[in-house]
Amino acid sequence: MFFFPFADENPTKNKPLISWSIILVCTIIFLNYVFKQDYTKEMIFLSFGMIPALIFGYSELSDSLNIVPPTFTIITSMFLHGGWMHLIGNMTYLYIFGDNIEETLGKIKFIIFYLLTGGCAALAQALLDPSSTIPMVGASGAIAGILGGYLVLFPRAKIKVFFWFIIFFKVIKIRAYIVLGGWIFIQFFSFNGSDLNSGGIAYAAHIGGFISGIILIYIIKSKKKIRHEISKGSVPNSR
Repeated sequence: MFFFPFADENPTKNKPLISWSIILVCTIIFLNYVFKQDYTKEMIFLSFGMIPALIFGYSELSDSLNIVPPTFTIITSMFLHGGWMHLIGNMTYLYIFGDNIEETLGKIKFIIFYLLTGGCAALAQALLDPSSTIPMVGASGAIAGILGGYLVLFPRAKIKVFFWFIIFFKVIKIRAYIVLGGWIFIQFFSFNGSDLNSGGIAYAAHIGGFISGIILIYIIKSKKKIRHEISKGSVPNSR
């Protein structure tokens, strides 16, 4: 059984230039190293990925790899991806949900929101094992923040989901609170059985980003405005 969101029925009035720019930058950076030798990619991840042991002073990089300050890698790591599916999955979610958050917050606040939730996500993962030397890369922490914000503002918006079961294919429409609630439930469930020392998916970053997105939306937006956005998202917008 396979579910994959690919669009929402929650149109915006303005073009999401920041979201599109992030997608473009992440794609260009990925294409710049994806076809290179594994050794080169590893060096890029070590130099620009977020390594908890460097952030908390448990380890140091050699001079040849120490290109940016360790704390700055919290940001640079958001623009790196480990593989095609990692990139495509993250950018698809940003494309679906980012435009509404960008329009609601405005472009400057959206940039701040994106970077803050991404930073909170990275630190949530790092604090579980501050001595870890495994680089963390990807925009999924920041995008999880967008999902958290979307859940608060547009819980009843309809999400188009591709459903596949054996030979059965269908596009179905599901309310955002079900799609995003299900997504965060899977993150908690998967985190409970994950091995922090084996690398792989950073579930704690997803959870940390999602929770920080919810909190930041309430901080940035007044309750009155949040109620207004929820009201807009509860009405079917298009077919």
